[in-house]
Amino acid sequence: MDIESLSGMTLYAILFAVIFVESGILVGFWLPGDTVLFAAGLVAADPVADVSIVVLALGVPLVASLGALVGYLTGRRLGRPYLERRHATALARTEDFYERFGAVTLIAARFVPWARTFAPVLAGAVSMPRHRFGVAVVSGAIIWGTGLVLLGYAASSVPGLRDAALWIGLVVIVVSVLAGVAGELMRRRVARLREVEDPAEPSTI
Repeated sequence: MDIESLSGMTLYAILFAVIFVESGILVGFWLPGDTVLFAAGLVAADPVADVSIVVLALGVPLVASLGALVGYLTGRRLGRPYLERRHATALARTEDFYERFGAVTLIAARFVPWARTFAPVLAGAVSMPRHRFGVAVVSGAIIWGTGLVLLGYAASSVPGLRDAALWIGLVVIVVSVLAGVAGELMRRRVARLREVEDPAEPSTI
């Protein structure tokens, strides 16, 4: 998707739809939210583009929070049995994050592609208190969503950076993948610790 070729309402509609779906709709775990947010910030910095950085900075965390709320309600309604049948691997990975860090997972998971989709769903499946869920989700949406948009906006002032937008996007993707790898290593470490503490419990590795 060539974000720089979009402007105004078209960019808002596509961007907000991508972030909403990726933030808690089960089919959205493959969407490139990080790259899209950074690129949108670059576009907003262009005085020719009809794109407001204020609308992006406020709209992104709003739709991200709404998407996460849908994921939470989905988890409460469908429950663990359905999720284990359909998305067992991603659910196991996210659950290890959740059990290790609690509500902080909903903030940290924003920076891990698959986890930011499944963490709200899992929170609903395990009946996380709504007020704790709300605070964590909104905080994560602001740090991740508004943060990446503003980072792209600020980066546009660096000479030649706009021309290197493709490479920057690739770097953001690589960082996201590395975050996912780090999460997987952490999951394996937690699984090993559990196995040591309780040898009778089967490992999820």
